[in-house]
Amino acid sequence: MNNIQAVLFDLDNTLLDRTRTFQHFTSSFVHAYFQHSNQIDSIVSRIIELDEDGYKDKNLLFTELLEELPWLTKPEINELLSYYNVHYVENALLMDYASEIISHVRQKYKLGLITNGRTKIQYGKIDRLGIRNHFDVILVSEEAGVKKPDPRIFEMALEKLGLHPEQCLYIGDHPKNDVEGAGKSGMKTIWLEANQSWREEIVIRPDYTIRHLKELAEIL
Repeated sequence: MNNIQAVLFDLDNTLLDRTRTFQHFTSSFVHAYFQHSNQIDSIVSRIIELDEDGYKDKNLLFTELLEELPWLTKPEINELLSYYNVHYVENALLMDYASEIISHVRQKYKLGLITNGRTKIQYGKIDRLGIRNHFDVILVSEEAGVKKPDPRIFEMALEKLGLHPEQCLYIGDHPKNDVEGAGKSGMKTIWLEANQSWREEIVIRPDYTIRHLKELAEIL
């Protein structure tokens, strides 16, 4: 790591504890709309299952929920999307040790963040977590016009940082979007093994694999 000058992070399931964030949101959503039901726990579990760890389009998710769940009075989909836009961000939670790791890394390196998602939602979470000012560059796919694993979004970050790919290390949880995407751009990579299983068709391997953010203190 002697040549590294910048460390870049993914957001969801890397710095943001997306699992707990969505669980908290789902609990609030179910208690808002299903107080009449005696199936609260099963409804929460079904929503989390259908969400596919955040990779399902939210219009599709809420369309499925409207069709499947035991509504007392079925709302319009726009009402549910508005509820999501407000309350999901309010439930944003950092991963354990994220604050400590950000502070530790920032003492030595420039910091970047590259995340797929909608601009309003992703920046809303970043601000809720209170981490925006720690980063020298933040790229959200909607505003960038390109998303991971497309190497162009990593190249945009390199240009903003004024660095070459071999001077940068990227950390994320998704084998294809993060490890393969950043690896193809020439960056070194660390895979945070969380909810996404490794895909054998991915030929680019991470330089390190970790299970918890706190392990980065020993690497960086």
